[in-house]
Amino acid sequence: MSNVLRIALVDPNDATRESLKAMLLGLDTVWLEADCSRYEFFPDVLEQTNPDVGVVALDSNPDQAIELIERLTAEIPETAILAASRDTDGHLILKTIRAGAREFLTLPVSDEELSGALQRVSHQKFGGTEGGARSSEVIAIAGATGGVGTTSTAVNLGCVLAENTMNSVALLDLDLALGDADVFLDSIPDYTLADVVQNVSRLDIQLLKRSLTKHSSGLYLLPRPVELHDTNAITSDNIRKVIGLLKASFTHLIIDLSKTYSRIDMAAIEGASKVVLVTQLDLPCLRNVVRLMMSFEEMDDLKDKVEIVVNRAGLDSGQISLKKAKETLGREVFALLPNDYRTMVEVRNNGVPLIVQAPRAGITHAIRELAAKLEGANQQSGADGERTVKAGESKWKKFWPGTK
Repeated sequence: MSNVLRIALVDPNDATRESLKAMLLGLDTVWLEADCSRYEFFPDVLEQTNPDVGVVALDSNPDQAIELIERLTAEIPETAILAASRDTDGHLILKTIRAGAREFLTLPVSDEELSGALQRVSHQKFGGTEGGARSSEVIAIAGATGGVGTTSTAVNLGCVLAENTMNSVALLDLDLALGDADVFLDSIPDYTLADVVQNVSRLDIQLLKRSLTKHSSGLYLLPRPVELHDTNAITSDNIRKVIGLLKASFTHLIIDLSKTYSRIDMAAIEGASKVVLVTQLDLPCLRNVVRLMMSFEEMDDLKDKVEIVVNRAGLDSGQISLKKAKETLGREVFALLPNDYRTMVEVRNNGVPLIVQAPRAGITHAIRELAAKLEGANQQSGADGERTVKAGESKWKKFWPGTK
């Protein structure tokens, strides 16, 4: 599991409860597991959801709320309790802290105060930053066109990351019509993305994890729907919620996108910490990369997340040279995946990942190197100054016919 704090909230006041919910939902480092409007029901909520943090708003009935905090601290000590109130009376704060609350938040709470309190709880629970407190990395795998190897890259990258026992990795197949990540893993899942979104309004982490298929490599899979008509219920809004739950459950989430760049795909791209754009060294692919990068530059912070990966590098004929490709793209290529058609056909037809079928193959080593580079790039988060472009200026347009 990633070190995302799972939170449950109780507040009988609808207005302040909704305000607190909105603030919590806006934080990437937390997942709102449950909210409750009755103090007397909250112990049952905590027993069922077992969150890391329970937030108790005091103002509806301070005496009852403080008694609740005292009971929760004694009965469910693994859940850190935070109290929230508009009342800043010192006597009330002292009673609340003595009852067992870890923090006292003054309503209306600021983003900084809430984030600081949660960070302190996170450090207590997971240790300091050197001890491993980590947010989830979301890596979206996109393609310059169909057939460039996005699914094979996504599946094998996920399996490589899952080899590390410090990681927990999930793969979400968002090619809703023609996705075949389950074929690459020789899996027949009991549930698909369609089943998950049907229950999205009452979805929690436990229900989601029961809906995933675990491969022997350690990779968890949430596949595309079986029936085409089931894709109609999948929207960008419920995909955001599914991604949020997966982020709260796993250290790494790999998303295999479709080639349509639909609203659902773009919702996933916006939520990604890194976008791997897979291409080949041919003119149609490179032209599409330029088109896509022009579009990405129009979206806030998106272009800085994109890394270009060349697949099937080293084909004997018909490929543009890497030097010419870099000139066309106007930027460095992040990684090269060598052409190994025979091995890739075998792993796909056998439903076995590269790390099992061909652990010593050049393509397997290249996927491992890609995983290591992505881990390093996510930690540096765009420190490469060579990619900086002046505001309002696009370096891609000079590569596109008919633009100046």
